[in-house]
Amino acid sequence: MTLVAVNTILFWIMTALQIFGIGLTVYAIVHAVRQRSDAFTAVDKLTKPIWLGILLVSLLVILAMGVLGLLGFIAIIAVGIYLADVKPRVDDIQHGGSRW
Repeated sequence: MTLVAVNTILFWIMTALQIFGIGLTVYAIVHAVRQRSDAFTAVDKLTKPIWLGILLVSLLVILAMGVLGLLGFIAIIAVGIYLADVKPRVDDIQHGGSRW
């Protein structure tokens, strides 16, 4: 493979990661906006405004610097924590347990 082909493949991989990171972050922001404020404190998590701030700063970092730099990596971790830890607990308390 030539260097141009490798660079093209890397460009598309990085673009896909960037789009995926932006999509996850926007999804987390939309979810946080739609939740009641008291649900966050009821499950012993940070308040809704703090989580919205973290998620919005994460989105700005990802847009400005991408997902592969140190700050982008930290931003993706913050979004991941919201989606893996906060979102399920907030959903459970608002929907009365598991939806399965």
